[in-house]
Amino acid sequence: MIDLHLHTTASDGLLSPSELVHKARAAGLSTISITDHDTTAGCDAAHDAARAAGLELVPGIEISAVADGRDVHVLGYFFDTASMALRAFLDRQREDRLRRVSEMGSRLATLGCPIDVAPILESAARGRSVGRPQIAEALMASGYVATRDAALDRFLEFRGPAYVPRRGASPQEVVAILHEAGGIASLAHPGIARRDGSIGPLAAAGLDALEVRHSDHDDATETRYRDLARRYNLLVTGGSDFHGESASRVSRFGALSITIAELDDLRRAAARRARS
Repeated sequence: MIDLHLHTTASDGLLSPSELVHKARAAGLSTISITDHDTTAGCDAAHDAARAAGLELVPGIEISAVADGRDVHVLGYFFDTASMALRAFLDRQREDRLRRVSEMGSRLATLGCPIDVAPILESAARGRSVGRPQIAEALMASGYVATRDAALDRFLEFRGPAYVPRRGASPQEVVAILHEAGGIASLAHPGIARRDGSIGPLAAAGLDALEVRHSDHDDATETRYRDLARRYNLLVTGGSDFHGESASRVSRFGALSITIAELDDLRRAAARRARS
């Protein structure tokens, strides 16, 4: 079983990297990728635990790009986590996350729902990648909403009253950065993003793969993106997008997998990128 989309406490997951590794082993997974948002901290921290558990750990990340004022998530795999260009880029991503947290806190205060953003910023200083999920948790803790989804729907979704746009690289630039680090790039959960018109231009810009398999893709959606992957000569990635036991998508953890042949195709593409 191969799951290439997992999150830890390094971003918005609920399990530490080592806890996630142990859970993945217990679930029967053989190959995983920790793809925390805009950070490799979770992947780096899981290295020893994965080796001890006999799991293959593919270097991974989920990078937030921006197109037309909205987030576009690009997954990266098999890259050099020590790449100086990648690390400098992620430092800029982290700075923008801090800006957004502060500005969202200010907007919530003007809406009569003040929260304390200091603990969120402090956790970022300790290396956690922060953003809307942590703002949603603060809104829950303050009693303004009952769930994270309610916080997003009421305040934090695109064009919501407390939504603050991201400033950052385009998806094409993110693809180039991942290539420079010797990795490959896959467009995350296209069935959620619903930006199919961007797939062709991204493929022309060097996108390597589509995340065809995902917890939120039903059979028809998976078939649609498998067909689009063939049309644009893109490889296939997939994963549960697991965040934790009490989070959504838990039912697909340990059940959703790409094939060994698909993983080998990704590995060969990454090897070609590393040599180029």
